[in-house]
Amino acid sequence: MDAKLNEIKHRFEEIEKQLSNPEVVSDQKVFRELNKEHSQLSPVVNKINEYNKCVKDLSDSKELIKSEDDPEMKEMLSLEITSLEDKIKELNDRLMIMLIPADPNSGKDIIIEIRAGTGGDEASLFAADLFRMYTRYAETKGWKVEYLEVNTNEIGGFKEVSFSIKSNEAYDAFKYESGTHRVQRVPETEASGRIHTSAVTVAVLPEAEEDELVIDPNDIRVDVYRSSGHGGQSVNTTDSAVRITHIPTGMVVTCQDEKSQIKNRAKALRVLSARLLEKNNAEKQAKESQMRKSQVGSGDRSERIRTYNYPQSRVTDHRIGLTLYSLEKVLEGEMDELINSLKKFENESLLKDLR
Repeated sequence: MDAKLNEIKHRFEEIEKQLSNPEVVSDQKVFRELNKEHSQLSPVVNKINEYNKCVKDLSDSKELIKSEDDPEMKEMLSLEITSLEDKIKELNDRLMIMLIPADPNSGKDIIIEIRAGTGGDEASLFAADLFRMYTRYAETKGWKVEYLEVNTNEIGGFKEVSFSIKSNEAYDAFKYESGTHRVQRVPETEASGRIHTSAVTVAVLPEAEEDELVIDPNDIRVDVYRSSGHGGQSVNTTDSAVRITHIPTGMVVTCQDEKSQIKNRAKALRVLSARLLEKNNAEKQAKESQMRKSQVGSGDRSERIRTYNYPQSRVTDHRIGLTLYSLEKVLEGEMDELINSLKKFENESLLKDLR
């Protein structure tokens, strides 16, 4: 571990030198990447310095106690040694967690896409419930939520909805949500009281940062058309809705949420960039000999990750075997216990690899 700590300190000092180099400052992409790495390493280096100081103080105290004859001083030094040993153990554990490799998407804004799956109207109603759960959680944290595209049905459910959350904590909180969410409840229209099972898929896409992904204008086809609302009625009389097709992959993104064609185009491009970035990341991971063992689930939308059981007021996350009997609170956006449990599981898995 000491070798790893020295390596981090050396890298931190190297970055600080580079950040003061005028040539590096003039290259905004390199400067931004180094600044980000500097911010990530800074708290680790501070903790390393604190750890090294405690180790030195412990060594000094052990030398002093050898030559001390005064019983009171000896007892005082003995207490100090015990305290320092406890502190060093605590710092060691903390540093182990801090040494866990950072997720390359950590700190990014995200786009969340929710789609109703099997279950018809009931699935669309649950898609709306999940949308409310996520946006409420984000709002309690003070994170900015922006609607990108909403496709509703006549009963107030969502066939699909996409929205962005802007915060440097958003990806780390929501990255575990990608996958299939299953709901078990009695629909309001079910006269016999029979429980139905429906499914909704969620995709959490990190937003592409500037210069991270460049889309060739020749690779996209942009179609504009008149936006429509519930039942197909016209919302406005201009061709403001935008459909962007990425020709090489066949990906199609539509946006008609704004009255401005320019704004709809910008939003559609953001969604397309995020989807292409996800595709590139997935292909890169697939080429690696082994996926990260720490990953909580595969993130595949076909994988059932969680069940929401209304009759039992139960939420079960199948990846970590966690069951909470607080369904109503979770759906109101009180997701901290779920998210923290998933983070803890991931950290523990990664720590096994480090030890």
